[in-house]
Amino acid sequence: MKNITLFASLFMSAAIFTACNENDDIIDDGFTNEITIDGDVDCCSAEEARIVYNFLKNVKEIPELADTIDGTYRLHAYTASGKLQTGFNYIYFVVTKLKNANYVKDIAIENLTPIMTMHMGEKTMSHSTPIGGNATTLSDAPEALKRTWVSFLMPTAGEDGWTISYDLNILSQGAETYKKTIAVDALDDGQAWIKTFKANDNVYILSLVEPNKWQTGTNEIKAYISKKSSPITTPYALASEQFIVEQVPTMPDMGNHSSPDNTSLTLQDDGSYVGNINLTMTGLWRIHLTVRNADTNEIVAGGDDESDGFSSLFWDVTI
Repeated sequence: MKNITLFASLFMSAAIFTACNENDDIIDDGFTNEITIDGDVDCCSAEEARIVYNFLKNVKEIPELADTIDGTYRLHAYTASGKLQTGFNYIYFVVTKLKNANYVKDIAIENLTPIMTMHMGEKTMSHSTPIGGNATTLSDAPEALKRTWVSFLMPTAGEDGWTISYDLNILSQGAETYKKTIAVDALDDGQAWIKTFKANDNVYILSLVEPNKWQTGTNEIKAYISKKSSPITTPYALASEQFIVEQVPTMPDMGNHSSPDNTSLTLQDDGSYVGNINLTMTGLWRIHLTVRNADTNEIVAGGDDESDGFSSLFWDVTI
């Protein structure tokens, strides 16, 4: 009887939603065929499951990170493209129950550790890369959907490759550690979305967030500044030091003309640095950067140190 009642409630909710927005194909989205809402207390409600399901339709699964857990659960990981690339990547995680394909409410993904192993003759060297910490719940999303980010310093190349390990805890039953070999793709030629600078004997990494979503006109420009760890196999956390990142976008293929109304990137409550960038036309944009100490206003990296008067610290983005 519980199954029938829940299905009827789900059908009525879908019908009401469709009436409010006839452009959304809610009834025929495969949801009720793929997920069984059977009153399992470990899993999402019908409403929660639909929110997660519809969110995941806009991303793609990373096959290398999928895993079956104890013959009972399935871990899924997603990015926008279904691949990992050099520079910044949002990674989304859910766990489904094999018996009904519904999303498990209580999961934790912690101690995410990407490692690059580089081969140099008979020797190897390993290092990590910037990460966003433990996976957390998105705002206005069910607990079942988790997100973190990784900014890969370099792509997989020949024998030099990445692994990623993490602790997965399902239903607070105790964490198990998993380790996967992953492929990290290079960006297209001429694109550079991750850069490093050195200040006071420390190495910092500037990770530009999703510039592939920019369009002509004013865009939010968002980045993270991470600090290289010691030992270098420890994931690089966000820098505790505070900076201001000034930007001058130019078009190197168009005589280095710039654009008006750009604002510096400043620290936000979530640890990101955010400003505005105005891109007046399509093409390659070189975003020259000057990094200042937020307390003293002293330049710590970048500045006008090229012969053409622009900073040699820059990101390259094509829109």
